[in-house]
Amino acid sequence: MKLCARARALRLLAIATVPALLVAACGSDEDDDAADGGSATTEASDQESTLEGDITVFAAASLTDAFDEVGAAFEKDNPDVEVEFNYGPSSGLREQILQGAPADVFASANTSNMDQVVEGGAAKDPQNFVTNQLQIAVPAGNEAGVTGLADFAQANLLIGLCAEDVPCGEFGREALANAGVTPSIDTNEADVRSLLTKVESGDLDAGIVYITDVKAAGDKVEGIDIPADDNVTATYPIAALTDSKNAEVAQAFVDFVLSDEGQAILADHGFGSP
Repeated sequence: MKLCARARALRLLAIATVPALLVAACGSDEDDDAADGGSATTEASDQESTLEGDITVFAAASLTDAFDEVGAAFEKDNPDVEVEFNYGPSSGLREQILQGAPADVFASANTSNMDQVVEGGAAKDPQNFVTNQLQIAVPAGNEAGVTGLADFAQANLLIGLCAEDVPCGEFGREALANAGVTPSIDTNEADVRSLLTKVESGDLDAGIVYITDVKAAGDKVEGIDIPADDNVTATYPIAALTDSKNAEVAQAFVDFVLSDEGQAILADHGFGSP
């Protein structure tokens, strides 16, 4: 009888325990779901940008197409940020910055203009972010039959260069000097895009621009390579400006340009790694 009573007690205990275990199991699942949900929420929150406000980027004219795409990608990652660009010759942008023009980031087509901005106290710690090389640009069809730098000495051709104080003008003259050519120049353009436009329209038979500009022009122009011994490599530095009104976003833009995503966009436009 005692054994039977003990068996009944154990059976009743087992029956009573089952619902409790089921409740505990359900509670555990809910707790896990809550924990997982909290983790997912935290992860999503971590990915949301906290940056906001506007910045103005002063950038060399040769960066126009690439930086337009970089800016769009940066804004997509940071929905509360707007990036405005002021494109032009690096020397002209340098002077505007040193005279107090409102700007947040400077991207130059050479190091010397950036060095002057740093010396003037308007920027610190610039970083090289891409390189570029020169190429001869001729109108589609190349009716003048230009084949190389030697043709820039022909007075019967319409030849254009960038102005001497502009990086593409400085580098173009250096390449011609390397080749031992004294050019017969018909026009000195304010920046590389102005020069490219005159080549595209056929107003010029040839000009020296960057490889990236020829790529950007598509079938409107043809590119003629400059021998490596004569060519010049342009190094582009970038820096957030010390007087930026939105320093956090300015530095974030610089960081984006230097990131894998930014570098991939620049490479797609023909720029080389720094």
